[in-house]
Amino acid sequence: MNTLARSTVAPKPQILIGESPLMRMLDLDIHASARSDAKVLITGETGTGKEVVARLVHDRSPRQRGPFVTINCAGVPDSLLESEFFGHVRGSFTGAYRDNPGLLRQGDGGTVFLDEVGEMSLRMQSLLLRFLETGEIQPVGGTTNGSRADVRIIAATNRDLVEAVSSREFREDLFYRLNVLHLKVPPLNERGADIDLLVHYYIEIFAAQHQVPGPRISREAFDALRAHAWSGNVRELRNVIERLVLRANTEVIEPIHLPSEITNGARTREPEAPVEVLVSHRARVDGIFDRMLTQKESFWTTVYPAFMVRDLTRDDLRFIVRGGLEQTRGSYRMLLDLFKMPPQDYKRFLGFLKQHDCHLPFQRFRMLNANPDSNRSQDRPSA
Repeated sequence: MNTLARSTVAPKPQILIGESPLMRMLDLDIHASARSDAKVLITGETGTGKEVVARLVHDRSPRQRGPFVTINCAGVPDSLLESEFFGHVRGSFTGAYRDNPGLLRQGDGGTVFLDEVGEMSLRMQSLLLRFLETGEIQPVGGTTNGSRADVRIIAATNRDLVEAVSSREFREDLFYRLNVLHLKVPPLNERGADIDLLVHYYIEIFAAQHQVPGPRISREAFDALRAHAWSGNVRELRNVIERLVLRANTEVIEPIHLPSEITNGARTREPEAPVEVLVSHRARVDGIFDRMLTQKESFWTTVYPAFMVRDLTRDDLRFIVRGGLEQTRGSYRMLLDLFKMPPQDYKRFLGFLKQHDCHLPFQRFRMLNANPDSNRSQDRPSA
């Protein structure tokens, strides 16, 4: 099997680690998705476990005994990706020394998982759309009518496909074909209650895999792990735990044994805030929003520093952006002026929002309801 794909029939079962509300909801969505053959689009930041979610949908579906084929769509030349998808006949291009059935045909009776589908070229998007509409597989260099394959398509991306559609980087018709069922995998820093479970799980896994004793984690070390931002999500945590298991020459992991990027950025875990503090926090968020509108203060001097030191949450940032888009009717360029930023900050602003998963689709704001203030209050975060 080449580096673009993996095909398995009976792999080690996947499990979903987490008991936070977001993960319980995701587990219910996976179960519901598994009951049908409808196409699924999985979104989430890099490293959140989108392939695990795809695998679970397959494992819980009637196709569980069939193959599960993963195709990596990122950074692959069209000619190679087309051949991997649809196969080729011998002699169709240099190096085609024998027929290749293609991965779609190899997935017959099972599931094909398209990883990083947002990175496909427009040409490959057109070919994929044709397959989704007709079910026919036309191999590269083939002259006869294409055959058919009975596969379920699950796609995943860390990109905002709605934004990609609006910028004409992704076909709208393909987006709607893929986005029949939508599963969003939350980032790790929004499900901090699951960190303890993940740490214990990976210690057990890697201790058994490398045949070494599994170390214990001290309370202080756990505090540092919980406080870390985990920008690389579960993948980053997994790598950290494997490193600790392999390098541990002590029975108990203390903060001194943790990687410097965790201990240097650790913060003190605060107790849950009482109701009056939550009310005060909401008032502060409203105050920051109003200061930009009435006191001519910039987004970069009010919202940005408060967010970076974690005085504002992602929900707070989305709330602020949502309030601005309601006033600009979905225009991010007009939002720059509203939030007192120069026009040349457009790419920097969008990049910041996308990096922190706070870039909201603009379409919903193009047709405002009669009372936008009411809509905004209904979407208010719980702080």
